[in-house]
Amino acid sequence: MSISNVNATSTTSSADGAKHLAAGQHVSLRLWENEEPGEPKPLSSKPYETVGYVLKGRAELHLEGKVTALEPGVSYLVPQGASHTYKILETFSAIEATSPPQLG
Repeated sequence: MSISNVNATSTTSSADGAKHLAAGQHVSLRLWENEEPGEPKPLSSKPYETVGYVLKGRAELHLEGKVTALEPGVSYLVPQGASHTYKILETFSAIEATSPPQLG
């Protein structure tokens, strides 16, 4: 068993822009911090499940043809393999857990 303790201020962002905070065998934790508004990225599907919680800002989650408003205090789920994208409407921060772990 190992324990990791990562301070978000000392970690660097990965190529996708997320700060990877901790990872185990079955789950990882990442922070999206101050993502700026803009056009959504192309739809994609990922080989992992994501649950998230919005800390600040506003965005839209486009998931399998449906749009869900994301704002502070809202939790969301993106099932493994689901076609989705996000449209950031206002400087946005959220914390997400992925399973299996997403490390880059």
